[in-house]
Amino acid sequence: MRITRLLIANRGEIAIRIARTAADLGIRTVGVFAEDDTTSLHRRRVDDARGLRGSGPRAYLDVEQLLAVARDAGCDAVHPGYGFLSEQAAFARRCADTGLVFVGPRAETLALLGDKVAARALAARCGVPVPRGTDAAVSLDEARVFLAALGPDTAIVVKAVAGGGGRGLRVVRRPDELDDAWARCRSEAQAAFGDDALYVEELLPRVRHVEVQVIGDGTGAVIHLGERDCSLQRRHQKLVEVTPAPGLADDVRARLAAAAVRMAAEVRYANVGTFEFLVDAGRLAFIEANPRLQVEHTVTEELAGVDLVAAQLEIAAGRSLAELGFRQEDVARPRGFALEVRVNCETLAADGSVRPSTGVLGAFDVPTGPGVRVDTAGYAGYRPSTSFDSLLAKVVVRNTATDFAGVVAKTCRALSEFRTDGVSTNLPFLRNLLRHPALATFAVTTRFVEEHLHELLVDDGPQPRRHVEITAGRAGASVDPHDPLAVLVHGKTASVVPPVAWEEAVVVRAPMQGTVVAIDVSPGDTVPAAAQLLVMEAMKMEHVVAAPIGGIVRAVHVAAGDTVYEGSPLVVLEESAVEGTAADAGAHVDLARVRPDLAEVEQRHAQTRDAARPDAVARRRQTAQRTARENVDDLCDPGTFVEYGPLVIAAQRRRRPVEELIERTPADGLVAGIGRVNGHLFDEPRSRCVVMAYDYTVLAGTQGIQNHRKKDRLFELASQLRLPVAFFTEGGGGRPGDTDGTTVAGLDCWAFNYWGRLSGLVPLVGINSGRCFAGNAALLGCCDVVIATANSSIGMGGPAMIEGGGLGVFHPDEVGPMAVQLSNGVVDVAVADEAEAVRVAKQYLAYFQGSVATWECADQRRLRTTVPENRLRVYDVRAVIRTLADTGSVLELRRHFGFGMVTALVRVEGRPLGVVANDPSHLGGAIDRDGADKAARFMQLCDAFDLPLLFLCDTPGMMVGPEAEKTALVRHVSRLFVVGANLTVPFFTIVLRKGYGLGAQAMAGGSFKAPLFTVAWPTGEFGGMGLEGAVKLGYRKELAAVEDPAARQQLFAEMVARMYEHGKAVSYATYFEIDDVIDPADSRTWITTALRSTPPPPVRRRKKRPCVDTW
Repeated sequence: MRITRLLIANRGEIAIRIARTAADLGIRTVGVFAEDDTTSLHRRRVDDARGLRGSGPRAYLDVEQLLAVARDAGCDAVHPGYGFLSEQAAFARRCADTGLVFVGPRAETLALLGDKVAARALAARCGVPVPRGTDAAVSLDEARVFLAALGPDTAIVVKAVAGGGGRGLRVVRRPDELDDAWARCRSEAQAAFGDDALYVEELLPRVRHVEVQVIGDGTGAVIHLGERDCSLQRRHQKLVEVTPAPGLADDVRARLAAAAVRMAAEVRYANVGTFEFLVDAGRLAFIEANPRLQVEHTVTEELAGVDLVAAQLEIAAGRSLAELGFRQEDVARPRGFALEVRVNCETLAADGSVRPSTGVLGAFDVPTGPGVRVDTAGYAGYRPSTSFDSLLAKVVVRNTATDFAGVVAKTCRALSEFRTDGVSTNLPFLRNLLRHPALATFAVTTRFVEEHLHELLVDDGPQPRRHVEITAGRAGASVDPHDPLAVLVHGKTASVVPPVAWEEAVVVRAPMQGTVVAIDVSPGDTVPAAAQLLVMEAMKMEHVVAAPIGGIVRAVHVAAGDTVYEGSPLVVLEESAVEGTAADAGAHVDLARVRPDLAEVEQRHAQTRDAARPDAVARRRQTAQRTARENVDDLCDPGTFVEYGPLVIAAQRRRRPVEELIERTPADGLVAGIGRVNGHLFDEPRSRCVVMAYDYTVLAGTQGIQNHRKKDRLFELASQLRLPVAFFTEGGGGRPGDTDGTTVAGLDCWAFNYWGRLSGLVPLVGINSGRCFAGNAALLGCCDVVIATANSSIGMGGPAMIEGGGLGVFHPDEVGPMAVQLSNGVVDVAVADEAEAVRVAKQYLAYFQGSVATWECADQRRLRTTVPENRLRVYDVRAVIRTLADTGSVLELRRHFGFGMVTALVRVEGRPLGVVANDPSHLGGAIDRDGADKAARFMQLCDAFDLPLLFLCDTPGMMVGPEAEKTALVRHVSRLFVVGANLTVPFFTIVLRKGYGLGAQAMAGGSFKAPLFTVAWPTGEFGGMGLEGAVKLGYRKELAAVEDPAARQQLFAEMVARMYEHGKAVSYATYFEIDDVIDPADSRTWITTALRSTPPPPVRRRKKRPCVDTW
């Protein structure tokens, strides 16, 4: 395909950078800008600029608004730049859903590499070293244990599982530092990435930070463009990048590149990205990957001569590395060095903390000349916003000389030519950094800035300035040209304050540039420490300025409405003894008081609860049913359910008053959220579950516009968080009465697509009581397990639809009653009522939540008598399963369908597994159509979620005969071979009695050598077909030669006995077609040995199987 119109979902210098390359490729660009970002230069550098609703980063993170802009502007692709949505798998997925090309890696790659724990696992899988650390997100207590285990004189790094850029990251050197660091990391991670999960790694104290730039095309072809050294950082945020890494040994350089390429190829990486490592002498360790364009991509571009943005766009359009002429052997060995410094609008304090600065750039002159590149969105007159990243410009300098000191000197000269005025920047700090003697030889580690901070913060006045300093004058005052009322407030801007006269006074200064909106004190007032003095507004937020000490107000230098610069004197205090502090007064706040705004929220929530709907509750009692909320509360552990969208109402504002909708359509008939299930058995997040319940008392549980949107939201969360879903589906299907949308048929809603995609990704549990028709039934039918109460009626169309189709008039109870849906296999587990349904749902979910620590089992010697000595006598195979499994752990599925097969979830020594068993009481255990379908589907379910499988074989083979063939038997039973041969979970076969022909092979994955073990009980017997049939077929002439019927029967019995002796288990085992004949009492030992011998399944970030067959 060809990209013709590109949405740039970013701002500032990177948006300008992308727009320039897009123009070179003949691609029209559409840019976006927030309400408080109208003066950003990128708005003028794109072909079409569109405004966004909202301010600050939130506007650029509004996925649906960005997609709407893309659709409206006719875009066919989206470039996310860096930061914002660039690493959000959900955004990439939504782009694909709406037909837009996402210029970046695939969504599944973003999800994998965006999870640092999963990325560590990838590295381990590829044989790439990682620092000692945890293999999953951990709790604070687990972090303490990890730190203690490292021993004395060691430290750890607490890291956010998601995101990057130094956010959610702290170094902890002592145990007493951990609590605060943990809290700060969680808070930062939640705010920046929407995920507060943390993990910990050993701190490698004196290392270099080196990253490798890769390009892949998604086919497994990957090349690298060398490495960048990013060791010069402040508080884990990069300041200087250089390529190639100075002084790096060639073998280390080669190992870094090989590791990055190997990992990228493993995930079939598509587009550009970097893999980051820590290097200590010859040791290297992978720390994270950045599946996006990096801020510092420019330094690689300058040295390698490759336009990385152009490569991104070409690969996104479907071109391969070969088509682009990218071959590793063609990547030239770099000549010289390229160095990048980041010029930020910020100042550094003595403790290393950073404060963003703002103002108006009165002057902005950037360095130029050969080998000097500046990427920026700055200009004279621009006011940088503290709402966004403080990056003002990137200065990239290239030198072809092999002496690294040369490029450092050239960069110093470029920075001396850089002139800014009106806004504080880190230029002095950068100049000091580059002039430090250690830079000439690059004798640095990641702690260099921290260790030399006091030297780097000194005044850099003696350094040369190769630009002209001009004091700019203004004709009159500057006002906002976009504000028609700005001239009316002229005169209140930038107050000039007289000097302070009190020698012993404390001057309270403006903590930022802003406008004074309220003054709470007057000269002569006595105020305690921490008392509110005045309120300032900056960036549309109000900030309280408090008294640093207790004392007497001697002067107030501002008035309400004044705009002052940062550091301007506001109030003068003379210290005086004042009893107490303002904080003491806060200690007496009535914490039980409910403010009016909160009272309104509580009242609205109360209206959605059962207590406020007695009539609705009464209607449920009349049908002997519970309310939706009662079912949810029963399923979830007490107090753990967090509801999403409880205040939503039906989309019928055009036909009913809002007050009526609030009363009659709470939650739009769908209670949905996240809760904990089986928390007493499993820790978090294993016990977390998405729980949804249609409310039949609200418009008959029908599917409206808003509850479709709610489903979409919860389904996306289930996918993102890998949470199982339990769904109470009672309801009448689609709702025709919603009026607030613009749809005709609603066939473009995503709910069923999202729901179907969850199949095979997370366990889906369907629970039904009462009537479930049309769309509700479709949701139920997609579930892995269907649990239904005795009063259920389930159908793809309800009575109204049936009558409308001219198919007759029926009562709802006549459409898909349990008598039908049990025998035809639609319902997996039949229960009496909702209480039992919830109990079964909890039991079912537990198998997929993990192993349990406590268990009991029956005396295994009982198994010795469960199969009769008479080989023709039928027995109860379910008794075998109950005895073999942990006591009370058996949950049989589809008992009333496919009678020749038993499928059940069980536990053995607390470990969950699936059981597939032939039932000799039906057709002697022969495998028919329904039994094959039932078993094959169950095998898919277990395989999808890493549950081992135990096959209990007792079958004379496949069902045969003219009537059997009318059921399409050939196709149906063959599913067992196709599914069985592709199982990835451990599976085992125990032959209880008969193991004949293709049927026996089907109970062992297609071959007795396919399972981890195939053993038989002493009652086992084997053959290519049933003994009696084999004698009749193979010895027909001999039998026919005996004319006396009694004598013929005697001969027949003798022949069968001889074949039995040859095929019985102990004889068969001598040919090693099975692994052993065992005491039935030892069966659990064989199973547990196999389970303990298999490695745990890997942490999965995507599906094993495309889906679990619904049939």
